[in-house]
Amino acid sequence: MSAQPLWTLDAMAAAMRAERRGQLPAAITGISIDSRTIAPEEAYFAIKGDVHDGHVFVDAALKAGTALAVVEAAQRDKFAADAPLLIVEDVLAALCDLGRASRARLAAQVIAVTGSVGKTSTKEALRSVLGAQGKTHASVASFNNHWGVPLTLARCPADVRFAIFEIGMNHAGEIEPLVKMVRPHIAIITTVEPVHLEFFSGVEAIADAKAEIFEGVEPNGAVVLNRDNAHFARLQKRARKLGIAKIVSFGADEKADARLLDVALHPACSAVHAEILGHELTYKLAMPGRHMAMNSLAVLAAASLAGADLALAGLALSQAQPAAGRGVRHVLAVPNGEATLIDESYNANPASMAAALSVLGQAGVGTQGRRIAVLGDMLELGPRSADLHRGLTEAINANAIDMIFCCGPLMRNLWDALSSGKRGGYAEGSAGLESQVVAAIRAGDVIMVKGSLGSRMKVIVTALEKRFPDNAAHDGVAV
Repeated sequence: MSAQPLWTLDAMAAAMRAERRGQLPAAITGISIDSRTIAPEEAYFAIKGDVHDGHVFVDAALKAGTALAVVEAAQRDKFAADAPLLIVEDVLAALCDLGRASRARLAAQVIAVTGSVGKTSTKEALRSVLGAQGKTHASVASFNNHWGVPLTLARCPADVRFAIFEIGMNHAGEIEPLVKMVRPHIAIITTVEPVHLEFFSGVEAIADAKAEIFEGVEPNGAVVLNRDNAHFARLQKRARKLGIAKIVSFGADEKADARLLDVALHPACSAVHAEILGHELTYKLAMPGRHMAMNSLAVLAAASLAGADLALAGLALSQAQPAAGRGVRHVLAVPNGEATLIDESYNANPASMAAALSVLGQAGVGTQGRRIAVLGDMLELGPRSADLHRGLTEAINANAIDMIFCCGPLMRNLWDALSSGKRGGYAEGSAGLESQVVAAIRAGDVIMVKGSLGSRMKVIVTALEKRFPDNAAHDGVAV
């Protein structure tokens, strides 16, 4: 076996109560749910997704060299009699069982992160900070839902020092079963904001849903909460009711345990002066924006609680980079010079949109350059959606954004509210806006592209990169 085994076959089969069939390996080195990227010596789990049933791709995974496939008993007869299979009643339930077995064998400090904004960037910063001090495992991309969390757990090596899990939701009741699987020693709520309002009665209900993360915190564990957020007291009360005594707060509030004393915002980074659990610290943060400076307080507080060296953690933040689609910067080689693209295309809500526009406002433009925002619909905002889209004019004006391109029926509300001098172009879909944006770019411009995942703003990012290719890259910002 070329890599360190992740699971022995005996431990894996026992955890999932699986029946064995075919010539099976003694161990596997990894777990995949994607037959297109499966590696030899990995196990393929044939999960039924919203669009595809993974059982359709079992043969492709086996041809690609996967060590074995985990399939449901009801579909076992679809595969060759000698195919290497572990047979279970339900594949996702089996993955959850394997995740629980993984958690049971861990001696690591386990951290769980949720929040309306900043989950992934906080998780990535923790990965960078803790990874510099010991073997660290963390969620890939935004694997934070009912299959992403157990998959991340099942993939966790037994010998890590730190394990970091992102937990997301857009309905009440989704976090609790996931956090009870993860059983964190430290739980972070970055902030509570008006997102997914389509599915909630109000922001207080969103706070209560985020507070479900407390349900899985280990005895004598800690929670890290945003003291500047309007819902801090509500979250604090819920944590105390569940018997969590160690409540660590972060923010600019003078009562915060991890307190922002000063921040100097620069186009591609921030210089932060803070007091973290009684220790004063000055550090450079590679990801610009005040919102990232605030989240870095939570990162350092959690790192300290997990037993990491605080000074080394502060140094590591100068190397932390954003996740894909969350502020990664690219150089565009345009006629007569360069432009900068800030890729925020992964997701959007009113809070993250305002933060991204603030970063764009801080960005340095070249001679004759402009700050350009290309904005797609923010989804799942319910009855307030039109007002929340129109309300972006405040952040646009406050940050001196020169030109706005809008995409989608909801962004039409913003488009109609813009002054004519700021209007760059409008289209119903991202594909229709693509050519307008590409034609408008000139040397010195900084272009920020952002929208909810469903608005498909990545189409415009890809078009810009293809039309103006450049191998260089700048430091980024994540939201």
